[in-house]
Amino acid sequence: MDIQFILGYLGAVLIGFILGLLGGGGSVLTLPILVYLLKIEPITATAYSLFVVGTTSLTGAIRSYQKKMVEIKTGLFFAFPAFVVVYTIRKYLIPWLPDVLFQFDEFSVTKEIGIMTFFGLVMTVTSIFMIVSKQEKVPDLAVSKMHYTLLFLQGIAVGLIAGLVGAGGGFLIIPTLVLFAKLPMKKAVATSLLVISVNSLIGFMGDIQNLPINWTFLLTFTALSIIGIFIGMFVSNYIAGKKLKKMFGWFVLGMALFIFYQELFLN
Repeated sequence: MDIQFILGYLGAVLIGFILGLLGGGGSVLTLPILVYLLKIEPITATAYSLFVVGTTSLTGAIRSYQKKMVEIKTGLFFAFPAFVVVYTIRKYLIPWLPDVLFQFDEFSVTKEIGIMTFFGLVMTVTSIFMIVSKQEKVPDLAVSKMHYTLLFLQGIAVGLIAGLVGAGGGFLIIPTLVLFAKLPMKKAVATSLLVISVNSLIGFMGDIQNLPINWTFLLTFTALSIIGIFIGMFVSNYIAGKKLKKMFGWFVLGMALFIFYQELFLN
């Protein structure tokens, strides 16, 4: 087996590990691993990413629910606008996009380049959140109707990101649940896994009707990611994730720069 494929499958374990350890962030690795290591076409890779991230997050959410850490009502309220948006994008927008989005002289921006470049921007924002964020404190405010409105709008933003690039959007979900739903940090992390799983799996349903799916590969990759999330959740009991989050943030930023270079210069 090619060394890139070995690294790709090891990357599946890493995706789950980061999700289990930090509650978010691991999903941003899924697309580059699928595209650059396992050589899967970007549109198909975004669909696979939704399934991998969704199934892995669901496993973590069930585990967290058993520990009474998941706020079901709040999570579903947040997830509702998100999964409507992500399903609409995967079912209708992605197939509708032209193969060439626009062209400058001899430089053509294809649908694949556009999606990967947008994903690079998502990774950049994710990395900044990880590098500069501190342990959020729950604000001393009652949850108001305005907070629920903002929660709803953030759900739409998360759905947009998940629909276009197959990422879970945990970097948006966790601070939103803390600030607007007034959840303690640990419950926000656990509830974010529920939101990510609902968004991702419903979005993937829109892809099933449009793309051929290699189920043998996808289930194998996902199983490895699930192993990773159990390892990450176990390790999280002994290691504080704060310093690891900053280190991982710098790694994600480096990956984003690599994607920009790969898509905008080499292509």
